[in-house]
Amino acid sequence: MLYTYHIVDVFTPSPFGGNQLAVLPDASGISAEGMQKIAREFNFAETTFVLPSRNPGTIRLRIFTPGAEVDFAGHPTIGTACVLVMKQHVEGASPWRMVLDENVGHVAVDVSRRAGLFHGALTLSGKVDTPSGAPSTADLAAVLSLQAAEVNQVFFAGVGLPFCFAQLTSKEAVDRAAIDRGAWTMKLSRAWSSNVFFFAGDLSDGGEIYARMSAPALGVTEDPATGSACAALVGALASRAELAGDVYRLSIRQGVAMGRRSDIEAVARKSDGAVTSVSVSGATAYVASGEIDVPSSVLVS
Repeated sequence: MLYTYHIVDVFTPSPFGGNQLAVLPDASGISAEGMQKIAREFNFAETTFVLPSRNPGTIRLRIFTPGAEVDFAGHPTIGTACVLVMKQHVEGASPWRMVLDENVGHVAVDVSRRAGLFHGALTLSGKVDTPSGAPSTADLAAVLSLQAAEVNQVFFAGVGLPFCFAQLTSKEAVDRAAIDRGAWTMKLSRAWSSNVFFFAGDLSDGGEIYARMSAPALGVTEDPATGSACAALVGALASRAELAGDVYRLSIRQGVAMGRRSDIEAVARKSDGAVTSVSVSGATAYVASGEIDVPSSVLVS
């Protein structure tokens, strides 16, 4: 059976940058096994499948990496919402608001058109998970093939998808880092999160950071842009007592060494010292459309 798909690049204003995404805007009838096979076939960091709504006023969405289904991810959420607007699957005029029903729950997304570009912003309300037990800086240095002195701090955080964050001493260290699979298996593969987001830069409000991300367990060697990690990062940092004020912002640049520069804006909002919501936003560029022939063996009977 033929299914339409669209390809976009997320967190970039123009094609062939940012993070690639394949979107099936009507995936009715495809089994979970079929979705996983299709995601592996595209072999992008994620592929999304839009399904019939389970709740009035929402759009059901499932997200797959080449290796597994994930409950939430940033660039697939924003990219899918932009595709639905681009291809007129939602009504109205700019700005468009929709609620995506993902495994993690409901995610609000606002899409607007500015100077011919489509911009998406997702917002998650609720608690940012920040469990203890993160590896030592020495252990993370070994995972990243760096010297221990090049890792400033390590911590866990997540908003639907968990990450291990490592702040490095310099942009050069970020570029030089390389996952040591043996060290990753020993020191991180069975931890609360084995997804590694490593970065350097200015962590003050309005600061800019330079980042990379690797998720070996999900089949993602390196991700050009990781919206869910940026949401967790800005939320975790905003939770710290030393960051005063009700709004905390970071600009994140990722994917540069891969030749797929991505620009992500992340915002955390606080009330009475507690984070109440996190948002990430960026542009989405249209690339291509086509049809994929899905065999009956992976369709729901």
